[in-house]
Amino acid sequence: MSRPMTDPVHIAQKHSFRKWMLVLLCILSVLAGCSPEQGKGVVSGHPSGSGSKSASMAAANAAWRSALSGGDTVPVQGQLTVGPDIIEAENGTIPATKLLLQQGDNQIRVLSGWGWYEIDSFILTPVPVNPVPSVASDPVDSGASAAARSLMHYLADQYGKFILSGQTDLGNVSWIYYQTGKKPALVALDMMDYSPSRVERGTSSKAVEDAIAWARQGGIVSFQWHWNSPSGLVDQPGKEWYKGFYSNATTFDLATALSSPGSESYNLLLRDMDAIAMQLKRLAEEGIPVLWRPLHEAGGKWFWWGAKGAEPCKALYRLMYQRFTSYHGLHNLIWVWSTPEAAWYPGDDVVDIVGYDSYPEGGDYSPVINRFEQLSAVVGDRKIVAMTENGPIPDPDLLAATGAHWSWFCTWSGFNSDIKQNDPSHVKKVFQHPYVITLDELPDVRNYPY
Repeated sequence: MSRPMTDPVHIAQKHSFRKWMLVLLCILSVLAGCSPEQGKGVVSGHPSGSGSKSASMAAANAAWRSALSGGDTVPVQGQLTVGPDIIEAENGTIPATKLLLQQGDNQIRVLSGWGWYEIDSFILTPVPVNPVPSVASDPVDSGASAAARSLMHYLADQYGKFILSGQTDLGNVSWIYYQTGKKPALVALDMMDYSPSRVERGTSSKAVEDAIAWARQGGIVSFQWHWNSPSGLVDQPGKEWYKGFYSNATTFDLATALSSPGSESYNLLLRDMDAIAMQLKRLAEEGIPVLWRPLHEAGGKWFWWGAKGAEPCKALYRLMYQRFTSYHGLHNLIWVWSTPEAAWYPGDDVVDIVGYDSYPEGGDYSPVINRFEQLSAVVGDRKIVAMTENGPIPDPDLLAATGAHWSWFCTWSGFNSDIKQNDPSHVKKVFQHPYVITLDELPDVRNYPY
């Protein structure tokens, strides 16, 4: 989910550095008495309105005091994230991100998020590139189909060696091919219009047909589900029924529904899950494994499945896992969870892959190393980590240099052709890069040895 960023803050540092990767620490207290040999810089465009001021920097030093709300982000030369775990802090040092500094002068650019903050200095410390961890290659579903096992083993084998290219919606593939001469390895589609509360209002979908067609080309299939609320649709201007996956467009209470098995609202949850299971069975009958990504971005709480907090959402995810695998016998699914906060993680026993939906400022092709490391820490380096959605596509050169071992990226529909998000020359570079796997480079992923 993209957030507006305004009022850039620029800090020009005047030291020469070797091409080191450095870890950036933000200081929440105002620093004083920094030795002059650390260098000087000027902070401009300070979002709190206090104007320019001097900052002492060791390499490119910065410190801040913040009143950001939970989950707000402040990008630095790519993306610096202030996570909800440190929002309450008044003083102290917090890790922010990793930067790749070049020989000569470097500039760190800080963009404001929501709330306010005061920047005083940065501290940078040399760190090694992340090693490639040994991740799980077997699906968590003990009854997983042979095709699902093959795909999972393929993803594990490629992890840290390459990144798979991905794109949302089959209709965007032809544009990518025209621009680059390549097609993505993965296409993500949506179960949204199969939601019963949309179907009863006249929607239809050919997403499953598109998925079958893509799989027949040899591509990897992913599905998310913008789950239109089972009931309680507000259906007023700005909150129309077709926006029913948003928290503010429904009165449906997940916590209440889950607390009363057998109730009308609980049964509506099962009705909706059963409707989607029928569509996933069509893919199972074709022998197609699916990267299944339900309840995405739950921690943001802008979707109704996250509105009541982590515990009801995790309970819903686990209910869905049980309903699909045990009740419906769906074993062609690889289960993908894409909310980065540790408190929201449903558990190792029901998650195969963890992901993050990345929407930095348009044209920011940074590796998003901070979020990669956050997710890796959540799963203890035991699971594959993927960029399950993105606006700007990360630069493959930076991915390899920083050790941001994203399994795949998946550009959101329209962001691939928006030159403010991804310049056509950048898209061409990405899809023709040796680090990036495209459709023509995939093996038969349904019959990959395991």
